[in-house]
This record gives sequence, structure tokens and C-alpha cells, in this order.
Amino acid sequence: MIGNLAWFATIHPLILLGYVGLLAFFFAKVEIHIEGPHGWAEKLPTWRIENHWLLRVLWGGRALTGYHAWMFSFMALFFLLPMFLSGRFTWPLLSRCVGSLLIFWTLEDFLWFVLNPAWGAYTFFRREVPWHRHYVLGLPHDYWIHLTVGTILLWLSFR
Repeated sequence: MIGNLAWFATIHPLILLGYVGLLAFFFAKVEIHIEGPHGWAEKLPTWRIENHWLLRVLWGGRALTGYHAWMFSFMALFFLLPMFLSGRFTWPLLSRCVGSLLIFWTLEDFLWFVLNPAWGAYTFFRREVPWHRHYVLGLPHDYWIHLTVGTILLWLSFR
């Protein structure tokens, strides 16, 4: 270790959040290029399950697509990578990985709208998004759940 890096511990959570935000920005741009103006894989050549009671309970009533099933699985594995790189499994590290993933998905989804020329923040805040069916205080209810649970998990991981 070079010098005293105790100061890093105080800003580590902010650096992590900044990095998660950067990942969300880049992945939102990738998804914009993949999906274009047609969100939720509407025009992609993939399978879709439109109606199932589990989708209403776990998925906010949105369709489950092959694209999203594989993409969400890939990103979950990606965010768990630090445990495999370090060869250590700890509850705080798992909490940090999962908390970061939840915050990532919220930021990525929001950035998809803000950065997508076909949508923009105005359309998003007018609640004209067909696959976000439930809103609380002007935002999709998923955002509140993911941000709350993600923040709690990150806070616990840094204690």
C-alpha cells in the first residue's frame, strides 16, 4: 500500500455510486442503440410472456422477454464478479454487489429515457411510458423499491 489511504474509506461510497452511475450511463446508451425508440424489447426478435400472475407480482405487470431475462441475468453475474475475482464471499460484499445492482438498474432505466432522442425526460415525467404502470410521487414504483433497498444494502455493506 502506498501511503495512508484512510481518507479513501470516507469517500469510497461516493466513488462507488459514481462508478455505478457511469456504468448505467454506458449501458443506457447501448440499450438505446439496441432498442431505439421501442422500449421493453417491443420490436426485438425475442420471446415474450405477456400475461402471467407472477409478472404482476414480481415484474410490475410488464412482459418478460428473452432479451430481458438474459440481460438481467448477465448483469447480475457481472455485479457479483468482485466475489469471484477476490475469491472471498462475505455478506457485506454480497450486500454491496446487490445494492449496487439495484441502484444501477434504476439509474440505467431513467437514463434510457433521458438520453433516448425518441423519449426524453419530458415524456418520462408525463407518465407516458406503457411498461411503467404504477407510479408513486411521479416515479415508477420500482424506482422507489430499488433505490430504498439498494441504499440500505449499500449502507449495511459500509458499516
